[in-house]
Formats: sequence, C-alpha cells, structure tokens
Amino acid sequence: MGSLKLENLNKAFGAVHVLHDIDLQIENGEFVVFVGPSGCGKSTLLRIIAGLEDVTSGSIAIGNRDVSALSPAERKIAMVFQSYALYPHMSVRKNLAFGLENLRFKRSEIENRINEAARMLAIEPYLDRKPKQLSGGQRQRVAIGRAIVREPDIFLFDEPLSNLDAALRVQTRAEITRLHRDIKTTMIYVTHDQVEAMTMADKIVVLRAGRIEQVGSPLELFDNPRNLFVAGFLGSPRMNILKGTITKGSDGSIAIDAGHGVALPCLVDPATVSPGQAVFAGIRPSHFTVVDDGLPFEVQYHESLGTETYLYGNIKGEKDQIIVHQAGHFAPASGAVLKIMPAREKVHVFDPATELALPRLAGEGRG
Repeated sequence: MGSLKLENLNKAFGAVHVLHDIDLQIENGEFVVFVGPSGCGKSTLLRIIAGLEDVTSGSIAIGNRDVSALSPAERKIAMVFQSYALYPHMSVRKNLAFGLENLRFKRSEIENRINEAARMLAIEPYLDRKPKQLSGGQRQRVAIGRAIVREPDIFLFDEPLSNLDAALRVQTRAEITRLHRDIKTTMIYVTHDQVEAMTMADKIVVLRAGRIEQVGSPLELFDNPRNLFVAGFLGSPRMNILKGTITKGSDGSIAIDAGHGVALPCLVDPATVSPGQAVFAGIRPSHFTVVDDGLPFEVQYHESLGTETYLYGNIKGEKDQIIVHQAGHFAPASGAVLKIMPAREKVHVFDPATELALPRLAGEGRG
C-alpha cells in the first residue's frame, strides 16, 4: 500500500536545522504536491522520503512498514528527477529495462512492463531512439516511464517540468495528471510553481523555512488560507493586502476602515475583534469589482491577455501595488482613477502581529 506517514521528522546539516518537526499523513492513491519558495526544504523532504538523505530524528512509514532506516532500493519507491537522468548511450527501450534487468526480472516480464509503460505514455514510436533524438517533453516521458516499469508503491517527482518550455509544461502537466488517474498510485510532487500545485494536487503541503504552514485541498487553501504567507503564495497574481482598522456598526456588523471614507464589509467573527484594532484585509485580484463608489484605484499600466486584463496601480495616495483583474478587454489610460470594491465574503482578515487569519462567522466560507 502506498500510504505515507511522517512523524516528528527533523533534518539538520551540522548546525543548520532545515526541517522542523514535520508531521504528515498521505493516503494511498493521493496526488500530493509539496510547494514553497526556494530553500523551504521541499526537495530535502522528498529526498528523505526516497532514502537519499538520512533523517536526524523522527520516523517514516510506507504502508505498515517503518522505512526510516531502509535503503532507497528497499522502500519500493520510484523517483523522477528534473534532469531526466537517462543514459545517453542507451535506447529508450534499454533505459526502461535497465533497472529491471539489475533486479533480475525475467525478460518476458520486462518486455510486458516496457510495452505497457510505452502505451500509457505514447512513446512506442521512440523505443529504439537514443535520448539525444528526443525532445525535452519526450525525454521527460521516458524518465517517467523508467519509474512506471518499477511498479512502485509511491512515485516521487522532483520539479520534473522546470526544464520544459511553457507549452510543454502545460502538456506534460496534463499527462502526469492523466497518468495518476489511470494508475491510481500515490504520487508526491515537488514544485515551486503554485499553478502546478493548484491544477494537479489532491492535497497541497505548503512549506516555509523547513516547516509546514498548511495542508489541504487546492481550493481549501485558496479559499481559507491559514496565514498571510499561504494567502500570498497561492494564487496568481498574488493576493492584495490592504491595511485598515476594525469598525463595528450599530447592528453589530463588522467592517474594515480602509481609508478614503470607505468601509470594507467582512465576515470576521465579532467576538474576535474590537473597534480600532489594526488588521490586514486580503483581497484577490479577481475579487475586486469596478463600482460607482469605492476605493480610489489609480491605474499605472495594464496587461491585456485577450480574454482577461490585469490592471496594476495603487490606492490613491498609497505606495503598495494593487492588482485588479477584469474579464475581457479593459484598457483604462495610465493615471485613470477607478472605484473598486470587493464582496464581503471575499475579504480575508489577518492579524498583523501573528499574520494568522482571523476566525469568520460560523458557517461562512470565504469563497
């Protein structure tokens, strides 16, 4: 079984502590993405799961086996690297067969596995070619094929798309997602690209400085980020952050005074805040609407992508950049001032001191 359990996992290189008290449960068949900025520890964590790095403390279980002290070969995992890791002097067929031959598999079994992997990955026409005769996307499929023929309990992917151009990244991303749907084997995938994380994962693990910040489904993390870091990291373009203070209406409703005579309605739990309290309001670019009366947004420039437009500017008189998304063609002149407002259910509220999201009214999701 391809379930994985990490308990109180720590890793240090000498005096440098790079992973801190990692606890994580991955169920059999899940597609889990480790995501975070460079240096957050995601690749180190993957290498520890693979057995390529020792743990300093803690345990790793795959299925019902404690594999903490086992070699990579004994863990029944297969890893796909960023750099393909193909033997340049061997044909695709020989590359696929090499690991199985070393394990003394029967020739008939090797051929069956090669043929099945080649069919899944649509690389049958390339079996007799050398890696140098293949495109980057084809090489990556061969590298994935080398993992498939091992029939592991868990697949590990270490930034497998980062060497591909934009079009190939989209295509290969879809192929890996389809492959997971077909073979239903646990996959753990490392990337710094939050678009890959959002589009591929059943579960996302967000890391920062060697610690897990939040674990959940893509939409759970997008709609309910635990803190400012997760809110800013997931979503492209990033979430806008506005400074404000809490105000309370006569009916007990809570809003955020964002200046310019504008109050942003929100769904924060009134029991957790008090009037005058400083907060951060988080609003995604797509959650602003151009209105007749709202925050004065001064446009600096815009990016038109055909089906959508991104406006870049700032709230009038303030320095922090604000991004506003509009559907279709929308091209205001540089210096134009628009009035913008979010819907109350789209406003995320954070404590500036802890950077944690403040509780919402019971039963209210962020959407």
